[in-house]
Amino acid sequence: MKINTLLFDLDGTLINTNELIIESFLHTLHSYYPDQYKRDDVLPFIGPTLYDTFTSINPEKTEEMVKVYRKFNHEQHDTLVTEYETVFETIKTLKEHGFKLGIVTTKIRDTVNMGLKLTKLDQFFDVVVTLDDVENAKPHPEPVLNALAQLDSKPEEAIMVGDNHHDVEAGKNAGTKTAGVSWSIKGREYISSHNPDYLLERMSDLLPIVGVK
Repeated sequence: MKINTLLFDLDGTLINTNELIIESFLHTLHSYYPDQYKRDDVLPFIGPTLYDTFTSINPEKTEEMVKVYRKFNHEQHDTLVTEYETVFETIKTLKEHGFKLGIVTTKIRDTVNMGLKLTKLDQFFDVVVTLDDVENAKPHPEPVLNALAQLDSKPEEAIMVGDNHHDVEAGKNAGTKTAGVSWSIKGREYISSHNPDYLLERMSDLLPIVGVK
């Protein structure tokens, strides 16, 4: 079955929001637990939903902590977000070759739109599935299946691309091929250990995989 559909995680895959996310967590946690959390302590929080993370820290304050996080995150967004090498050119080339492109993310739509607009990637994506659109976040297959349904694609025609085990597992659970990105903040070994079908050193590595010269 020929691949005609590519689904991408956003943060840490298409756009580099790592500094923004880390600073947002540190700012929020410092407000509640001064000097208790360092940079390395918050790396495991990259990937799960904010609700999952803050509930695991303080269930009674979850809602409040999410608000503090999002306020800081939105205020600092355009200063701290950058784009990964070869991403724009690769996505543009895929679009020009007629591939169906979608984003599957655990972020809320407002924040997603900010990132896509800032990097001018918004023009290329037919479908964007956010946390607002689903009952179950990745690694549950629902967000991936939702994107495929909107694109009128079958799982076996698609690759799910991401930097986190949630992305690889969501793709596998939905029946797609999967690609891990070696620029994952958690490291190449980490993403490789979840056995994606492909491991990308840079985004342009996708092109030969889907038959674009």
